[in-house]
Amino acid sequence: MTQTSFIAGVLSVLLSTSALALDAGTPFETACPFGDCEAGISLSYIGEFSLPTGQMFDGVEFGGISGLDYDPSSGHFLALSDDRSEKGPARFYELAIDVDATALHSVSVLKTVTLKDTNGQPFAAKSVDPESLRLGADGLFWSSEGDAKAGLAPFVRAAGRDGGFVRELPALAMVAPSADKTTGIRNNNAFEAMTFLPSGDLLVALEAALYQDGPAASLVNGSLARMFRYDAKSGAVTAQYVYPIEPIPQAPERADGWNDNGLPEILALDDHRVLAIERSFAQDFGSSIKLFMIDLQGGTDVSQIASLVAGDARVVPVRKSQILDLRAMGLVPDNIEAMTFAKAKDGSELLVLASDNNFNGEQKTQFVAFKVVKRPH
Repeated sequence: MTQTSFIAGVLSVLLSTSALALDAGTPFETACPFGDCEAGISLSYIGEFSLPTGQMFDGVEFGGISGLDYDPSSGHFLALSDDRSEKGPARFYELAIDVDATALHSVSVLKTVTLKDTNGQPFAAKSVDPESLRLGADGLFWSSEGDAKAGLAPFVRAAGRDGGFVRELPALAMVAPSADKTTGIRNNNAFEAMTFLPSGDLLVALEAALYQDGPAASLVNGSLARMFRYDAKSGAVTAQYVYPIEPIPQAPERADGWNDNGLPEILALDDHRVLAIERSFAQDFGSSIKLFMIDLQGGTDVSQIASLVAGDARVVPVRKSQILDLRAMGLVPDNIEAMTFAKAKDGSELLVLASDNNFNGEQKTQFVAFKVVKRPH
């Protein structure tokens, strides 16, 4: 399918949707996160653009966008699909996003790149669960959540721009899934979030607590998600931090309905301040998306603490301060799981968010853009 026909196929849907309650140019400022005015951040809403579920590209259904990064060398975006090699081979896309300081005009799919396993072959069905990707100094780094039910551990790998395997960061024993669910990752709650710090270190975060670190989030309690700081060159973990996920903010309408809250993506501001998305869902209600700023400074290095809830070790989580609540702003967010900084045509810095449609006809692939007026560097 051509890029032109792909975009043309969605215009009728987009033009028929009602206007958002939020006007372009609406400012959102947090002057002093954590009481630290040097960390002040100011964003201006630009707009939203969505692609409906079911569109085909290169013969495979487009969707599942769980990772997004900007390539300054081309001005394009790389978008990782979380398809577990079921609808097509595990892959990422190259996108052109037409956005300036006044509007988010369109999103075009330019290219599909197949990710390869260690043998140089496309991944077999259900052998991988891609979730986040970032451009690094020596390749494209991407994470897989694995599959706790199937005993598959999560991993972080580097790939070439052609999707070919380059190397894998050393495995961490503490995250390996266990059959009795006493240690390791919860299913679908593993290496969901990832960012490079300006120093070159790679920060990788779990979506929810390991079994040995306490419960997943509920309506009455939060969850303690570990963040692993890697030396990206050697693969050594140099520190671990604790991110405190909020309790689920919304109950499902039915007593037996499903809901959750987790940490799907992070994005570095400087070497210790990081943006974090918390994405919650309540059945028959939808998604709630909040953006926080966190500060790693002062957070306990928990590398030597086997369990965050057993024993009496003093643990100080990273500090956090809410920056945005997309529903409170007047948006109706979909399942936002990805974000990146980027550059507009006029040179303005942008913050772009993207959603994973779960290949569900009742959802969409949604992009939301903000102009960055001020932020810590």
